[in-house]
Amino acid sequence: MGKYVLIESRDPFDSADCKNFRDLASGLAKGGNEVAFFLTQNGVLPARRGCAAEGSLAELGRSVSVLADEFALRERGIDADALVEGVRPASIDALIALIMEDGRKALWH
Repeated sequence: MGKYVLIESRDPFDSADCKNFRDLASGLAKGGNEVAFFLTQNGVLPARRGCAAEGSLAELGRSVSVLADEFALRERGIDADALVEGVRPASIDALIALIMEDGRKALWH
């Protein structure tokens, strides 16, 4: 099977197609692929506990590795201990390592 990293930079409250991107990640994982879902820029906003969209990220985290850009979190005043269960903070270096991994396909939204 394949390896993917999907990079979400959009706020789901501004961009209705964010759900489709999460569904793509979930579908790839259900198909037996290894999937990492990296939240950056305003894409980290739904990673806050108590956020209206938190359930969808928590569910996604059951089948996909969900990572949140540490810099984007700091810029938006979101502490790592305030993240939804299943979402882990990660450095941009972690994203670069994922992208550079042999055979891994990257999609940016």
